[in-house]
Amino acid sequence: MSHAIRRTAVRIAAVVTAVAGALAPSFASAQAYPTKPIRILTGFAPGAPGEFVMRLIADKVFVASKQPLVIENRPGASGNIATELVAKATPDGYTLFVGPDTVVTVNPHIFRKLPINPAEDLVPVTYLTSTSQTMVCNPSVPVSSLTDYINLAKSQKLNYASGGAGVPGHLAMELFMSMTGISMTHVPYKGPGPAMQDVMAGVVPCGFLATSVVVPQVKGGKLKAFAVSSANRSVMAPDIPTAREAGVPGYDATFGEFMLAPRGTPAAIMRQWQEEVARAFQDPTVRERMISNDLPPLASNAVDSLTRARSESARWAKVVEQVKLQVD
Repeated sequence: MSHAIRRTAVRIAAVVTAVAGALAPSFASAQAYPTKPIRILTGFAPGAPGEFVMRLIADKVFVASKQPLVIENRPGASGNIATELVAKATPDGYTLFVGPDTVVTVNPHIFRKLPINPAEDLVPVTYLTSTSQTMVCNPSVPVSSLTDYINLAKSQKLNYASGGAGVPGHLAMELFMSMTGISMTHVPYKGPGPAMQDVMAGVVPCGFLATSVVVPQVKGGKLKAFAVSSANRSVMAPDIPTAREAGVPGYDATFGEFMLAPRGTPAAIMRQWQEEVARAFQDPTVRERMISNDLPPLASNAVDSLTRARSESARWAKVVEQVKLQVD
C-alpha cells in the first residue's frame, strides 16, 4: 500500500479516537441548538440520494425549534467544493454536508491536490442510508444483458457516464472494469441526474448511476438496465440482477450517504442530529418512501459512523491502488 494511503488511514484512525473522546458531556450551550436556520450543503446537482433523504425529513427534524433546514446544491469536483465550504465553516452545527461517503473514503486517495484534508477537517455525524448503482444504457445500444455489454466493450471503445470523478458510480465502474478486463472512457458529470439525462439523450451510451435515480426511467422504458452493484437485488427493481448474478462473481460495490460536520462541532449537537434523524426515520411514510427508493434507513452514531468510514476507506484504497486511479 502506498505511503499516501497509509497516511490517510492513520489520520482516519486518529479521528476515530478523537471523536470517541469528544462524546463526553460538554458544551451545555448546545442544548439550545438550533436557534437559527441550518444550512445543509450537498456536493452534487439536484436528485442525488443524500439530498432526497434530507428533503424527505426536512420538516421532521428539530420541529420544536421551528428552525428550517436550508438545503443548498453546490455541485462540482466530486463533492470537494461543498466539503471545503463545510470544513471551513464555524463548527457550531449550522453548516453541514450531506452526500456520499466517498468524499472521505475515496477522494483523499485519488485527488492529488485537495484544499482540505477530509479525514482531519470533517467528522461523520450519522450515516443516513446505503446505496447501490445500476448499470444502464440508452435503449439504442445493441445489448440485452451484462454479458452482451462486456462483449461490446471488448469489441469497441465505449464511453460511460458517472456522477463525477471518484463518486460511487465511477468507483463501481472501475471495479467492474478491473474484474472483467474491459476498458472504457469515463465521462464525469456533476451528479447522477445530469449524467442520466445525457444517457437518455444518447450523448453517452451507458452509465453506472445511482439506483434510486435511474430506476424510474428504466421502468418508463427510457433506459435499459443490466445489473445493480450491490450484493443483493434492489427492492425498487427486483427483476434487475446483481452484477454477481449477471456474470461477475464476487462483485460488490455498496456505498453510503452520510452527514458530515466541521471538526470541532460540539458532541452534544452531533448526538442531537443522530437522535433527530433516527426519530424521523421511524415515521412510517418516511420509511416506506426510503425503502421503496432502495435507500434503507440507518441513523448511526458518530463513533459507528466514523468506524464505518474508516473501514470503507481501507477497502477502496486497495481498489484505487489496484486500478491506479488518480485525478488531478
